[in-house]
Amino acid sequence: MIKKYLTIKETAQLVGVTPLTLRNWDKAGKLKACRNPINNYRVYRPEDIELFQRKIETKRKMIFG
Repeated sequence: MIKKYLTIKETAQLVGVTPLTLRNWDKAGKLKACRNPINNYRVYRPEDIELFQRKIETKRKMIFG
């Protein structure tokens, strides 16, 4: 079963950064988090993470060829 949302810890491991980096990216608008309605924790949609990673890969290809 595919998870509808990932925790900040799961997302950090998937992207390869720390949870603090994700919090900073959320504040800066680079990778916006959704909020859990019960506890207001940051959660991430897998499709948003995939789109974000594609954007990063595209930028790397443009820079490094």
